[in-house]
Amino acid sequence: DRKAPTQDAETSLGAKTGSPRPRTAAAATSRTTSGRTAKRSRTPEQALEHGHGHGHGHGHGHSEAAPASTRVRRLLLFLLAPLALATLVAVGVLFPWGGGPEHSGSGGTPVDGVVTAAAAGPCLSPGQVQVGEPAPDDRRCLSVDVRLDDGPGQGSTITKILPIEPSSPRFAVGDEVVLAYGGADPTDAGSYQLRDFQRGVPLLLLGVLFAAAVLLLGRWQGLASLVALGITFAVIALFVLPAILAGRDPLLVAIAAAGLIMFIALYVTHGFSARTSVAVLGTIVSLTLIGVLSAVFSAAADLTGLDTDTSTLIGALGGSIDARGLLLAGIVIGALGVLDDVTVAQASAVWELRRANPALSWRSLYAAGLRIGRAHVGSAVNTLVLAYAGAALPLLLLSSLADVGLSPILQSQDVAQELVRTLAGSIGIIAAVPLTTVLAALVAVRDEPVEAEPGGDDAHDAGDTTDTTDAPDAELSPPASPRTG
Repeated sequence: DRKAPTQDAETSLGAKTGSPRPRTAAAATSRTTSGRTAKRSRTPEQALEHGHGHGHGHGHGHSEAAPASTRVRRLLLFLLAPLALATLVAVGVLFPWGGGPEHSGSGGTPVDGVVTAAAAGPCLSPGQVQVGEPAPDDRRCLSVDVRLDDGPGQGSTITKILPIEPSSPRFAVGDEVVLAYGGADPTDAGSYQLRDFQRGVPLLLLGVLFAAAVLLLGRWQGLASLVALGITFAVIALFVLPAILAGRDPLLVAIAAAGLIMFIALYVTHGFSARTSVAVLGTIVSLTLIGVLSAVFSAAADLTGLDTDTSTLIGALGGSIDARGLLLAGIVIGALGVLDDVTVAQASAVWELRRANPALSWRSLYAAGLRIGRAHVGSAVNTLVLAYAGAALPLLLLSSLADVGLSPILQSQDVAQELVRTLAGSIGIIAAVPLTTVLAALVAVRDEPVEAEPGGDDAHDAGDTTDTTDAPDAELSPPASPRTG
């Protein structure tokens, strides 16, 4: 306590003589110590945050104002509570409580089986095969013997004759397959259709490896992430799919589902805090922008949403689904995954900067956070573009086979809707960075900072953080030094 006045006097003397004297780490530490001592001398109820995060006690003779962090949390609650309530109401209204309409499924009842024999040969006529004999048209067929492991014909063996085509799957002895039983004679091969392979075991093994990797790295937060992932799948399986099949508007269903997933997943994974609430707000605004852009430009480009898969679905359901709404629903849900990653990362970056140096103003926090965001947004947009390009790779290859220029390919229905999906999502991600950063900076400076311990890892991180900001010297954290006095 006796050294601080001496250092201040030395600083004043340097100013009077015209020779600038840089502030020493010891002087900064002494002032920080004095400030912390003053803070500890007041009760939490009397502590006020003023300016950009410094606690100053002012006696004005009237009732003390609530801490700024409390006011901020109340404001966030005021903004988010109606949105959460609206989400729950929308889910309740759109949910098919009475069950959806009955659709005559063309798939039949799934039955498991095992291939016991497979032989290829030329086909004399459809449904017949004679191995080793030439055929007039050189067509070849595959004779597959399948033992039924369940269903009404369990234990019996049927023989299916399949034409060999480039798009046909290849069956071998020992393959575990899934057949569709049409409901006629359970011992007649004509009652079954070879549908697919059984993939439960390898998918389960891959899922276990994924969960183990998440838990190994994330530990308790990784466990929370897995819980949130399970909730996401549950929302899609139990709400989105039944509601759309029941004839609800796909876009409204997607908006309600995205809100429900966002609120539950973010708060379960990252906890209830002002930081998470800022990420939720940034996600909501950016997702709204994506939805608006997608709706406007899909209408302007006359996108019908009738790609091959959607046309097949509408044909099976009798035309009860809005194809363009289904397209917009896919855009909204698809963009949510990348968007919440960006908003959470930006909010966390700003709070860590604030924690490392509580003296930074909101402008300095915004500038530093925006630089982090610029690096992040490039990879995030690239991730979104590559994800859509990978999913549409067969479509792109098919379009490339046409002997036309690039412009007609890009303007085709299937490619154009992928472009709208990608570009609208990318614009939303780009907008999320400055939006979430400025919200986080404004809230963080009014939130109660967590003091970094001197000489520890936090102090070291604070010193590193100051090198990445544009703040003036007065706002940068001083290098860590041992306390004196």
